[in-house]
Amino acid sequence: MTMTSDALEALTSAGFSRRHFLKGAGALVVSFSAAPFLDAMPSTQGPVDASPQQIDPTRLDSWIAVAADGTVTAYTGKCELGQGIYTAQMQLIAEELSVPLSRVQLIQCDTSVSPDQGGTSGSRSTPTNFNERNLALAGATAREALLRLASKRLGVAVDQLAVAAGVVSATADSSRRVSYGELVAGRKFDIPLSSSATRKPPSEWKILGRSVPRVDMPAMVTGRLEFVHNVRVPGMLHGRVVRPAAVGATLVSVDESSVGDVPGLVKVVVKKNFVGVVAESEWQAIQAANKLKTAWTRGSGLPSQRDFHKRLRGQTPSQDAFVVSSKDVDETLAHATTVLKATYLYPYQMHGSIGTSCAVVDVRAGKVTIWSATQSVYALRSGTARLLDLAVENVRVIFTRGAGCYGLNGADTVSYDAALLSQAVEKPVRVLLSRTDEMAWENFGSAYVIDQRVGVDAEGAIVAWDYESWFPRHGGRPGHDRPGNVVTGALAGFEPSTVTARRATDPSDSFRNGSNAAPSYVAGCVGGTCGGTGRVKSERVLTHAVRSPFFTGPLRSPSRLQNTFAHECFMDEVAARVKADPVAYRLRHLHDARLSEVVSAAAKAARWEARSSPRPDAGRAGVARGRGIACVLYEGDNGYCAMIAEVEVDQATGRVATKRLVVAHDCGPVSNPDGVRNQIEGGALQGLSRALSEEVTWDDRKVTSIDWRTYRSLPLGFEVPIVESVLINRPDVEAFGAGETSITVVAAAVGNAIFDATGARIREVPFTPERVKKALDARTGTA
Repeated sequence: MTMTSDALEALTSAGFSRRHFLKGAGALVVSFSAAPFLDAMPSTQGPVDASPQQIDPTRLDSWIAVAADGTVTAYTGKCELGQGIYTAQMQLIAEELSVPLSRVQLIQCDTSVSPDQGGTSGSRSTPTNFNERNLALAGATAREALLRLASKRLGVAVDQLAVAAGVVSATADSSRRVSYGELVAGRKFDIPLSSSATRKPPSEWKILGRSVPRVDMPAMVTGRLEFVHNVRVPGMLHGRVVRPAAVGATLVSVDESSVGDVPGLVKVVVKKNFVGVVAESEWQAIQAANKLKTAWTRGSGLPSQRDFHKRLRGQTPSQDAFVVSSKDVDETLAHATTVLKATYLYPYQMHGSIGTSCAVVDVRAGKVTIWSATQSVYALRSGTARLLDLAVENVRVIFTRGAGCYGLNGADTVSYDAALLSQAVEKPVRVLLSRTDEMAWENFGSAYVIDQRVGVDAEGAIVAWDYESWFPRHGGRPGHDRPGNVVTGALAGFEPSTVTARRATDPSDSFRNGSNAAPSYVAGCVGGTCGGTGRVKSERVLTHAVRSPFFTGPLRSPSRLQNTFAHECFMDEVAARVKADPVAYRLRHLHDARLSEVVSAAAKAARWEARSSPRPDAGRAGVARGRGIACVLYEGDNGYCAMIAEVEVDQATGRVATKRLVVAHDCGPVSNPDGVRNQIEGGALQGLSRALSEEVTWDDRKVTSIDWRTYRSLPLGFEVPIVESVLINRPDVEAFGAGETSITVVAAAVGNAIFDATGARIREVPFTPERVKKALDARTGTA
């Protein structure tokens, strides 16, 4: 194990030496003082008035407070999920106010004190807080207000003042000075946010744009960071849920006498099809849940997994939508020199978070406090109010770190579980999901069937692109009026969002590509205005949402990953057919300069050899080596990325080893280069796991991928590839997110590299050894 100098310095400055760390590591028991870092992550778990009237997002005091000692407290509705925005948001405030990072503390995602900024999702945290509004605007407003106060106190014009380390001084006489703490002394600003407040220009940045170490890391790696699993409150009981025996099953009976002998049992809770137990200890709750005898109907049964993708295509009802339609695709294809077509398949996948979801909820006297790892505190607040039939102003949600999640794992589900159980016993209840309950009942990332056709002219240029997809949908993010969007709410009697029949109509206003259903190479022309990144103007993109037998929801790069896999692999197929170099062929069909630049930057960094695919010696026995490229403008407006994958394929076994990933990334201004690299690398590795291994499985009644043996991911001992990041910094444009761009292109880049190495095109994820070997055998006629 190695430790970077930054990490070692941070631990040592926290009163915790490398020697003490190694000495205590064997027992995983440590003792140290990490006060400087723990103070940077203040808890707001004490009593706070939950009245929504105190949080007015148009007022500066809802965003920033300055204490008498000069400490700046900022409030944000964007939560730290492991993506590093806790540090980035602190950098933003420190920069705008010209104070040291150590003097900033951040209160995140607590409905009693934090502004409602929506959920932490869609790679929108950085755009939300950095693009001239919210935290950025609050910081600029506060700086200008403090300068006005200092001007009045010192009798010096504002333009003759300078700020350093939270102290305002006269530029002509630095002895004339006053600190922020002296100016405000803990009082409120009592002013509105100013839409005209001017942000610091990037040329003056001293904190933003630098690789600041994450302030939460020392506490995290030494076990001092509080996760929701560690929350304990006085009088707390423990709960466990009993899920149906099969998908779609309904409750027939519960035999409470079957758990009469379980010590510490407090109550068996039943609400429609929701069943749970409450006990004095967690082990007692587990015993009671395991022993409780319940009877269920058989359920409606599940479709065969073998032909599930075929079933999606003809399923009704279907909710249809055109993303773009030029009306001339069929005619253009009829006159094309060559028409290519292919179908791409994607499975259900899950978060499978390494720690199962946990929540603590206290429901007493009509008031509710929830400690949860939800990504949407305000939505969980209103959803819980609906679930429990209480007024929303009586519910407070406190975000508390949980296991890794980019989307919707069981965090909201388990919060609803604990809420129902706590309401039944009128005491705080902690619920920790079992591994099976987490993995069998979370909201899965959707499966996909994608048909594509392309017309090519005599010069090899694409003249028409036709896309059609089918994907299952059921449920989604809960909250507001939809607690039934996760399994707990549905079992308790609330209806989930579901698919209703809708015929496709033409887009009426402008081109939107939020799910990346449209390829990067189409022009995206709607109403006479073209908003796409490509040059192909004969275009049709038609989507069909159909009903899902399982709950579905966002999983890192939802729909974007599936669509980009199909688009970018098909683009390679077309390039191979016309014997064009994949990089040059992409550049030929792109008109967006920034997307073209990330493609070129990745190719340059990877020392891309210009030639067509597959390589000349593809198919030669032994280990085959190849490279592939993929690119995307995430959601059509939220970050550019291109990735080149270099792989080795063992043609005897079908095993794929990814050796190197080169990623060029453009998210506008880079607020923390190391943080962006972390996002790129994490997304790349999760993308590899989803590309090579992950797939939800089921039988005729229930999900069967319920643990690490049955839901395969990257194994321990996996050889991590080299990941090289090329950051294109654009300080003078709007900020984009970085959490989901790199993961979006992994499957396509790896799939294209497999083709380059072997000449075998695999159009279905994951690229398991069995699936790859089958494709290799089919290529050589030995299947």
